[in-house]
Amino acid sequence: MLHNLDKDPIFTPEQVLENRGRVAIFIDGSNLFYAALQLGIEIDYTKLLCRLTGGSRLLRSFFYTGVDRTNEKQQGFLLWMRRNGYRVIAKDLVQLPDGSKKANLDVEIAVDMMALVGAYDTAVLVSGDGDLAYAVDAVSYRGVRVEVISLRAMTSDSLINVADRYIDLESVKEDIQKTPRSHYTYRPLSEYGYIEEVQPNH
Repeated sequence: MLHNLDKDPIFTPEQVLENRGRVAIFIDGSNLFYAALQLGIEIDYTKLLCRLTGGSRLLRSFFYTGVDRTNEKQQGFLLWMRRNGYRVIAKDLVQLPDGSKKANLDVEIAVDMMALVGAYDTAVLVSGDGDLAYAVDAVSYRGVRVEVISLRAMTSDSLINVADRYIDLESVKEDIQKTPRSHYTYRPLSEYGYIEEVQPNH
């Protein structure tokens, strides 16, 4: 009998983990940016959205970021994000006494997580900020399952402790990074037509 239970569990661990219902994604933009710098990768935001949704029903994907209104490149990036599946929540950067600029969006993330409770079943939080642990704990008590994804070196233990599942960003970097251009060799147009040679990833 025990042997049969081992062989045929009611749900496999994978099924338990992937039964996520409606998913809402909350991305701390600056946290993700610095994590990508640490990993030495450039994020492909289309791949990221697919990886975080994982085939589940996506309610909405929020991207929180500080903005410099004079930075045209950043404005172009945020416009692309808005047109490609992200709801962008932007806040003007504030200059600190040391000359650096920062925008803290913890309150916005926490408020949105709480306000949408009931509309989603699983929250995917891309941040390692321990200040969000209280909000994560609060939504989990209201029936939400919370997955935290961030680089381990940049993730607070208090956040991991209240999450239902923690994923180190390093373990999924292959799935979410832009394909390095060095993997492609382009040949010019020839009389035989355009030839593109793709070198395999190693």
